[in-house]
Amino acid sequence: QLQLVQSGGGLVQTGGSLRLSCEASGFFSNDYAIGWFRLAPGKEREGVSCISQHGSVTNYADSVKGRFQIWRDTTVNTVYLQMNSLKPEDTAVYYCVAIGYSCSEYVAHADFGSWGQGTQVTVSS
Repeated sequence: QLQLVQSGGGLVQTGGSLRLSCEASGFFSNDYAIGWFRLAPGKEREGVSCISQHGSVTNYADSVKGRFQIWRDTTVNTVYLQMNSLKPEDTAVYYCVAIGYSCSEYVAHADFGSWGQGTQVTVSS
């Protein structure tokens, strides 16, 4: 059974940094691409970033490009999302998702993935 456990997040001021972690259990993380999504009140779900099964491919939403970085440590079955230069508009609940598709398809197939429990990120102005 696939299970993703998230950690990190919290409250930070504008310009600050946070790191989110997504630890996989019940499977080898290399078997799946891992995507990060966020959901803010009154907004549509947004695909933030994705990393391919073996970490060779990453992509980012335009809204976070140059500020966020995704990588995976296969030794601990964990994917990380480093968020720098945070803005109030980054405030949302962030979810990691294990997806059996490529990163070019991760947004379209998010509902078919296995989701983490979500973690709140709040950026104060």
